[in-house]
Amino acid sequence: MALLAGLTACGETPPEITPTTASDSLSAVYETKPDFGAITDIQQRKAAFFDYLRPAVAFENQRIEGERQFLLDIQQQMDAGQVPDSRAMAQVNELSEAYMVTLDGDGVTQSWLTRMLKRVDVLPESLVLSQAANESGWGRSRFAIEGNNYFGQWCYRQGCGLVPSSRTDGASHEVAVFASPYLSVKAYFMNVNRNPAYAELRDIRALQRQAGQRIEGKRLAEGLHRYSERGHAYVDEIQSMIRHNNQYWRQG
Repeated sequence: MALLAGLTACGETPPEITPTTASDSLSAVYETKPDFGAITDIQQRKAAFFDYLRPAVAFENQRIEGERQFLLDIQQQMDAGQVPDSRAMAQVNELSEAYMVTLDGDGVTQSWLTRMLKRVDVLPESLVLSQAANESGWGRSRFAIEGNNYFGQWCYRQGCGLVPSSRTDGASHEVAVFASPYLSVKAYFMNVNRNPAYAELRDIRALQRQAGQRIEGKRLAEGLHRYSERGHAYVDEIQSMIRHNNQYWRQG
């Protein structure tokens, strides 16, 4: 079981996200949920599962690409000696809050942009979909079926989710419940992109950017050793899933 906040003390809960965040067309994709347990052919189940979540992954990456381009445009303006106008600053403040990177003083600085660009970046579908398959048992887990939770994300307020039947005595966490599969995907993206537990993943991604390399799922998985109590064994398993399901990936 994965921890939304990473192991031990990070303590983050799923970001507050409403269904209106997604476009109407994306919301329509998730009006019905396939019965993955009824698909007995393994290859058909894999294809159905990946195809089901792929639109949400693509939507999130599109959203993030737009945010990242906005930040790059701000950087270009600053390099030209220009100051962001009030409209741009409103969006700067929204992104600063969303990604938990405090502005330096009252304005945009190069230090802030550098920290933001490490967080505001895409995640390869091979990584996202492999983790979703692993954490949800290919969409057959109780938490996926009852709570639209495909990534084993936890929450820490009483009544915020589903209580695991195997929860350790004295533990207070629950498994988060989402209004739609899309919102589970979005919470996962925000978790990986801003949680201190996954700083190593973001460092790996930034180095790939600097080197002009493709952002690649197997490599990024090396930064997920704190996603599960299994540590590096979990990383090995995700990397193996990425390799073995290579035929299904459209990118990364």
